[in-house]
Amino acid sequence: MEKYIASPKRYEKSETMYQRCGRSGVLLPKVSLGLWHNFGGVDDYSRSKEILRYAFDHGITHLDLANNYGPPYGSAEETFGRVMDEDFRPYRDELFISTKAGYDMWDGPYGNWGSRKYLMASLDQSLKRMRLNYVDLFYSHRYDPDTPLEETLQALVDIVHAGKALYVGISRWPLEATRFAIDYLKQRDVPLLIYQGRLNMLDREPMDEGILQLCHEAGVGFISFSPLAQGLLTDRYLNGIPEGSRMTREHFLKHEMLTPELLLQLQTWNAEAQAEGRTLAERALRWILEQKGVTSVLIGASSTAQLDKNLRAID
Repeated sequence: MEKYIASPKRYEKSETMYQRCGRSGVLLPKVSLGLWHNFGGVDDYSRSKEILRYAFDHGITHLDLANNYGPPYGSAEETFGRVMDEDFRPYRDELFISTKAGYDMWDGPYGNWGSRKYLMASLDQSLKRMRLNYVDLFYSHRYDPDTPLEETLQALVDIVHAGKALYVGISRWPLEATRFAIDYLKQRDVPLLIYQGRLNMLDREPMDEGILQLCHEAGVGFISFSPLAQGLLTDRYLNGIPEGSRMTREHFLKHEMLTPELLLQLQTWNAEAQAEGRTLAERALRWILEQKGVTSVLIGASSTAQLDKNLRAID
């Protein structure tokens, strides 16, 4: 590909594109790009690169990764690292890059969960793969019931003090552990920047359990992953299960999830969206962003066309 020069129009919609993350100094795009799928070693590199370029050219400054995104594990970070060197190096200070550790990454007792050893070793590996000196945001990817919270949280504090991350976040921690984390980190002058949880029109657990309210009251940002419920909240399943869809592969979506009752609900929401001149996906993303305390939605994309459709949610 030709030498990349970022679009001079990438910040034209700044007034509607960005909002403050909790009570921090950080502004994040309302639509952020996740590299969970479509950026692994099994995926076409030129397409992955095209999507990343398109995202940045349209003001998506926040790119979200994790150590084991791929497949294979680590390869999404490697893909990003390659694009970083080839395209994004001159724009590093315009990007807000996050990665995480918490799920299984390597064999043996030190490649999983929330120990200090795992978190620190994993971030060192991630930085090498992404060809970065630091990340803007580092997450504990999941709550570890067997490791003392103080150990996990102190590792996050020390990672910031070591200059390897500017901010820290947690993902999918339960309410009381989140409350503890907010207090612990605040007392050590490394405030919790953001909580990442699954929130969409079909799964409102962070609202029902009080996570979103706690984050809002504490000045912690909230970013929703799986905002389209793995594609259920798009037009893909409005007439049943199409061939070649994610549900036919039975990996994250199971056939039995699409009950007659759910199908009727999706069709009703789609009709309401069409009456507003929007797609079901646009309506679903807007619904999340309308919830008090939500900073951003984290979308995936298999093409620039899909990314463009999702960006319309904030028009």
